[in-house]
Amino acid sequence: MFYQEQEEPTGHLINRIEERSRLSIIIPTYNEAENITELVERISYSLSNMRFEMIIVDDGSPDGTANIAEALNRKYGNIKVLKRPCKLGLASAVKDGLTKAESEIIAVIDADLQHPPELLPKMYEKIREGHDLVIASRYVEGGMLGKWSLWRKLISKGATILVHLFFSKTRRVKDPLSGYFMFKKKVIEGVRLDPTGFKILLEVLVKGKYDSAAEVPYTFMFRKKGKSKLSLKEMISYILLLLKMKLRA
Repeated sequence: MFYQEQEEPTGHLINRIEERSRLSIIIPTYNEAENITELVERISYSLSNMRFEMIIVDDGSPDGTANIAEALNRKYGNIKVLKRPCKLGLASAVKDGLTKAESEIIAVIDADLQHPPELLPKMYEKIREGHDLVIASRYVEGGMLGKWSLWRKLISKGATILVHLFFSKTRRVKDPLSGYFMFKKKVIEGVRLDPTGFKILLEVLVKGKYDSAAEVPYTFMFRKKGKSKLSLKEMISYILLLLKMKLRA
C-alpha cells in the first residue's frame, strides 16, 4: 500500500503535547471537501478538554479534500493526513489509519457528518468505565435512522439480521454494521483484519478480543452535502464478505 503522509508544520502545534494522545480518531475520506472543515471544527470543540489526534485517510479525492485537511492541520496541529493514490475503500482506509494511531483508544467516524461528533465524549467515557468496544447504535432505545426511505431502512435491518444469523458473536450488540465506533487497540492486537467494502466493525466484532461491548444511541443524520458512498457494488461486496468470513470461521 502506497500513500503519502503529510509533513508536520513547523509552527506552534495546538494539542501537540509530549505526552501521547488519549484518543486517535480515524476519518476515511473521498470527495468530502464540503464537509471536512465542519467535521474537524466540531470534533475539536467536542474534545476541547483532552489530547487527541485525527488521522484523515484520503483516497485520492479529486475535489481536493486532502489539501483542505492539510490546511486544517496548519490551524489545529493534531491532524495526520494519509494520501492514498485511488479509491481503495473505507475499511482498508481504517486499517491503514490504524498503523499511524499513537493512542491506545481508537475511534472511527465518517466524514460526511452523518455521525454526530458530539457523541465522542460519551463514547470515550464508556471506554473509561471499562468497556473494550463502544458502538454508536441506530437500533438501541433512543437511536434512529433519520430521514431514510422505507426501502433503505428495510435493507439496513435485513443486513443486520443476516449478520446475526451468520455470526453468533455479533448478537451481543444491536447494530453490528455501524460505521461509528470506538475501541481499545488491544481488541485487535494480533488479529488479522481483511476488510472488504465499508463495514470494518463486523471484522472487529467477529475476530476481535473483547470482554465487554456497549452501545450508545444516536440518530443517523441525513447527508447534508455530497453524494452517498453506498452503491450496488458495495452491497454485493458486503454479501460476498459475509460468505467469505463464514467460510473462514
